[in-house]
Amino acid sequence: MQRNVEATELKDLWHRFKASSDQRARERLVVAYSPLVKYVAGRLASALPAHVEEADLISYGLVGLISAIERFEPEREIRFETYAIPRIRGSIIDELRTQDWVPRSVRARAREIEQVNLRLENKLQRAPTDGEMARALGIDVSAFNESLIQISHSSVAALDELWAVSDASGDRFSLLDTLEDPQAADPVRLVVAHELKDRVAASIAALPERERLVIALYYYENLTLREIGEVLGVTESRVSQLHTKAVLRLRSHMSDGDGDTPAGELSRARVP
Repeated sequence: MQRNVEATELKDLWHRFKASSDQRARERLVVAYSPLVKYVAGRLASALPAHVEEADLISYGLVGLISAIERFEPEREIRFETYAIPRIRGSIIDELRTQDWVPRSVRARAREIEQVNLRLENKLQRAPTDGEMARALGIDVSAFNESLIQISHSSVAALDELWAVSDASGDRFSLLDTLEDPQAADPVRLVVAHELKDRVAASIAALPERERLVIALYYYENLTLREIGEVLGVTESRVSQLHTKAVLRLRSHMSDGDGDTPAGELSRARVP
C-alpha cells in the first residue's frame, strides 16, 4: 500500500509541475529523487583522487538532476531514473573537467588513439601493433610510446565507466525501488553491475595476451607496475605503456564506436 501511495504522489507531482510549472512540486521532485545524486556521486568518488570531496560531487550532480526534471517528458513512458542517471553523472563530470589540470593536448591525443585503435581493429579484425598504430597516427613508435606515458600519468579514469543502462521497455516503478535497503542488495546496482561485468569481461578477453595479463596482474592481483615488469621481464615504463594501451582499447570497445563512454571516463580503481 505504501508503494502505491508513493507512486501516486510522484505521478501527481509530475502532473502539477509539467502542467503548470508548479515550483513547489518541482522542489518536492528534487527532494524525492535526490538519493539518485548521492548514489551517482558515491560511485564516482570511489574512483577519484582523495582530495575530491563527495559533498562537492553531490552539489554538481544536483544541477544535473534539476535539469533532468525540467526536461523529462513523463508521457514518453520511460523510467525517470533511467533518464536522469546519465545526466547527473554527466553534470558531475563536466564540472570536474572544468577543474582538470591535464593539458587539452593530452586529452585530445588520448581520444585520437582510441579512435585510431577502433578503426584499425575493425579493419584488421585484430589488435593493431604499436607500429601500425604509430603509422596511422602519423608519428614514429617512440613518439607513440611517449604519448602513452603522458596519458598514463594524467588519466583519472579507467575500467569502469560504463554504469547506466538504457531501457525502452516502459517498465514503471516507484522511487522506493531506487532506495537502498540496508537488509537487501540494491536491484539497480545488481543489474548495472552484472551487465557492466559482462561487457568488461568480453572487452578484456579481446585484448592482446600481454595487455590482458597486465590488466589481470594489476587489477586482480594488485601487483605494482614494477612487480609486473619483473614478472614479464620488461621495464616498469613498458608495463605502463601496455597498461595505458589496454585501458584505451577497453574504452574504445565499450564506447560502441561513438568515442564517448558514459561520462567519457573509465575508473582506475582496482578490483577488491
